[in-house]
Amino acid sequence: MQNSFGSVLKDWRSQRRLSQLDLGLSANVSARHISFLETGRATPSRSMVMNLCETLDVPRSTRNTFLSAAGFSPAYRRRDLDEADMAHVRAAVEWMLERHDPYPALALDRHWTVTRTNRSAGILLGGAGLAEGDSLLEAMTDMSKMASVLDNWPEVAQHTIARLRTESTHLGGDPVLDAAADSLARDVGSALPETKGVLPSVIPARYRANGIVLSLFSTLAQFGSAEDIALAELKIEMMFPADEESRAVLMALGGEEA
Repeated sequence: MQNSFGSVLKDWRSQRRLSQLDLGLSANVSARHISFLETGRATPSRSMVMNLCETLDVPRSTRNTFLSAAGFSPAYRRRDLDEADMAHVRAAVEWMLERHDPYPALALDRHWTVTRTNRSAGILLGGAGLAEGDSLLEAMTDMSKMASVLDNWPEVAQHTIARLRTESTHLGGDPVLDAAADSLARDVGSALPETKGVLPSVIPARYRANGIVLSLFSTLAQFGSAEDIALAELKIEMMFPADEESRAVLMALGGEEA
């Protein structure tokens, strides 16, 4: 049992590129104790397991693996957003999405499945044949579809590759995210185009629909104190217009004055 925990700990320490001394200093324990935990010469307490997970920024789903390897029961569960005890969280998500209209906003799970949209995002995704419950990762592997929806798809795809790989690294490696990143890299390449001069503040995605091009950039929000597995993985993506023309179009679509 101890060796199992030690292997898990060592793997994650290596993934985070920390020495035993680095981890020990951050977790307020000695490097010697970290070494003993990894070799099985010491047995961790439940609080020590949680401390090390927090220090290593281990995702909630994997923290159960740490606990099980050390002989303890799981501490985290995965709840559906529609469950009764998630009502307050569901209300918060819907509040953010609704208040963001007429700008598009959507909620995504770990593997980029669309779990919620506001009205504007529903219209925007509908142009690509997507709706709540659909996977953005699957849509992105359809190059002809994405090229027809996004004017600057190769550029957006290259930034998406970096985002997917960053998310996978944080999760300790995710085969679904890695496969999507690899697929995009094969199709469009992974190197960003050479640029001259000062880069713009953001790289917007230029959506094409009914002869109109909407230039949008995104921000991401997550729940900072989430202990539920699914909630910790939930991302709320809120889009904003990158130019005045796009803002005016979105305001008009929302029935508001520009």
